[in-house]
Amino acid sequence: MKGKKLRLDFNAPVILSFTILSFIMLVANGALSRNINQSLAIYRSSLLSLDFYLRLFTYVFAHADFSHFANNFLLILAIGPIVEEKYGSKRLLIMMAVTAVVSGLLHAIFFPKVMLVGASGIAFLLILLASFTNVKEGYIPVTFMLVSILYIGTEVFNSFSKDNISQLTHIAGGCLGSFYGFFYRGGKRK
Repeated sequence: MKGKKLRLDFNAPVILSFTILSFIMLVANGALSRNINQSLAIYRSSLLSLDFYLRLFTYVFAHADFSHFANNFLLILAIGPIVEEKYGSKRLLIMMAVTAVVSGLLHAIFFPKVMLVGASGIAFLLILLASFTNVKEGYIPVTFMLVSILYIGTEVFNSFSKDNISQLTHIAGGCLGSFYGFFYRGGKRK
């Protein structure tokens, strides 16, 4: 590689932009006296409020603390670029937005008094989508079946415990990832 310069490659623009924006929100929330997470979080409020509809998209950029951020984005950064390459940036952005809205609506309906922040629904979307990366026409990947059983099954089981984790968001993200994986097998719409 003599004479060649190494350059940085912004190889997954949607995933990297999402990560950078979320990190900025994390730092801003910690650095400012105003609680940014409360402004971004989703919870049930008036359907006449424009804020409610904005928060259906913004809560995924907010995280409770660095550990929460790191747990989500280690998965998102590991799996996301592969998924973005397979499905394309525009399609992935749409899938992520739909996942945020559906997960946020479900949370607001079933847990109206609890504020939700975090990108774990999107992490689960990516996990299930990644299991379709080598799918062949007419076949269901065994990896998809195992990932579904382990991840979604674990979340259903964990939903009976009392913790501060939104298993419903994980399940919704995983189900949407499964739907998109079947719908766009091989990166093409079927």
